[in-house]
Amino acid sequence: MRLFPYSLIALSLVASAAFAQDMAVKKVDGMLVSASGMTVYTFDKDVAGSGKSTCNGGCASNWPPVVPQGTPTAPFSTITRDDGSPQLAFNGKPLYLFASDKKPGDRQGDNFKDIWHVVKN
Repeated sequence: MRLFPYSLIALSLVASAAFAQDMAVKKVDGMLVSASGMTVYTFDKDVAGSGKSTCNGGCASNWPPVVPQGTPTAPFSTITRDDGSPQLAFNGKPLYLFASDKKPGDRQGDNFKDIWHVVKN
């Protein structure tokens, strides 16, 4: 019987980790948005499953990476960027925000230069 309280603690830690990841992005109207409601994008030049982002330096200033919260579970994962920081990925593709989106619901980056796309789910 002594294991019961420890089981509850372990279960709550697992649940809080899953909840924390859920707060990084969420599904709204069939697309992924950040916890603050900002539209989330993928970049065609990124290769799914490569563990790499090809958007660095100035590119990352315009397209900030989505930072994971907690430990992601499939279909989410974490990659390590060139600068060593973590980035959330969906189905192996790194996720980004767009600096020109100013308020929740903005989708200024959708189909930008035909290589940036809203993540639909």
